[in-house]
Amino acid sequence: MTKPNKLLDSLLKPFKSHKKGIENEKKDDLEAIAAQEQKVFSFEALASATRYFHPENKLGEGGFGPVYKGKLDDGREIAVKKLSKSSRQGKREFVNEARLLSRVQHRNVVGLIGYCADEGEKLLIYEYHPNQSLDKILFPDTNRRQELDWQKRFDIISGVARGLLYLHQDSHIMIIHRDIKASNILLDQKWKPKIADFGMARLFPEDQTHVNTRVAGTNGYMAPEYMMHGQLSLKVDVFSFGVLVLEIISGQKNSSFDLQADSRGLLNWAWKLWKNGRCSEMVDMALGSFKLVDEQVKMCIQMALLCVQADPAQRPTMANVSQMLARPGTLAEPTRPGYPGVRYGRKRGDRTSSYSKSRSDASSSGDPSSSRTAVAIAATTTTTTTNPSSRSTDVF
Repeated sequence: MTKPNKLLDSLLKPFKSHKKGIENEKKDDLEAIAAQEQKVFSFEALASATRYFHPENKLGEGGFGPVYKGKLDDGREIAVKKLSKSSRQGKREFVNEARLLSRVQHRNVVGLIGYCADEGEKLLIYEYHPNQSLDKILFPDTNRRQELDWQKRFDIISGVARGLLYLHQDSHIMIIHRDIKASNILLDQKWKPKIADFGMARLFPEDQTHVNTRVAGTNGYMAPEYMMHGQLSLKVDVFSFGVLVLEIISGQKNSSFDLQADSRGLLNWAWKLWKNGRCSEMVDMALGSFKLVDEQVKMCIQMALLCVQADPAQRPTMANVSQMLARPGTLAEPTRPGYPGVRYGRKRGDRTSSYSKSRSDASSSGDPSSSRTAVAIAATTTTTTTNPSSRSTDVF
């Protein structure tokens, strides 16, 4: 038996399904992964790189196990996700993340550089990012906020937009992330953002009429139509992106926002300031000593408010967002942003996911994504019933 086939057998062993179709799909995907022999690492090499998974090398706890920093013999720094043998959900995430990230490659999406299925252990190897995740620098309880001047923040906004545009339109599989937030944006040595955490990825055939899936994501970032009705479309990621942009500009976290008691959260506060021509009051005080590009800041606030509209049809696509960032022009006037409890004219009895509408719209408009054969939906294991703060975030 060849080395790739041995690796495939060891990868599949804990994940075998009684459903033949699912098993065959996993086998085909992992066959492609295992065939890339340059991405196969031995357990001993990874143990050595992480000082045998020493606690001092632990970066955090991911959706399916701990994450360690390591250094290979060739000098490359890596982050190693180690599958917890006691986690059933983690086993599914291991396969899903490997399948998805082996198929995508973009400068603003975290890079998966290797796999290990050796000595009964299952591990994924990623690029290591020394600046860790955005939330560890951005929010008020950190002492590094002043490292993020306006140019860095604008570049992070633009980079995340490019990454989402790739996932939504330019990759050969359409991907809905479902959990865009500051802790899932990693920053490399040059502060370039990388979208991370694809552990719950699933593939859907192009002719799927709607998506039946449990709501998964993080409170404060989920679009109202998704959180309340389970309606899933690309506009769910657009909403989360809008929240993230407002957080980057203000330095405030939406889920714990308390600057104004009657504001009903960061989104409504930002909208009131924008409506009253007081955008400067929204800017993070840590940026006070930096030169701001006022029109650029105002444009980003207005764009973000358009992204968080209650009605998903009123939100721009990520292609629209990328155009706004690259070639600023006259933008539409945003209305009050959406949040749980907002009504946006959803028709009674309409239980079909807006995903199907987005697919038909893409097809009729000649969107290149309409020719792709599958849709991937990704999210973390944090759900609406889980306290987000109770789960450590992967850091690499």
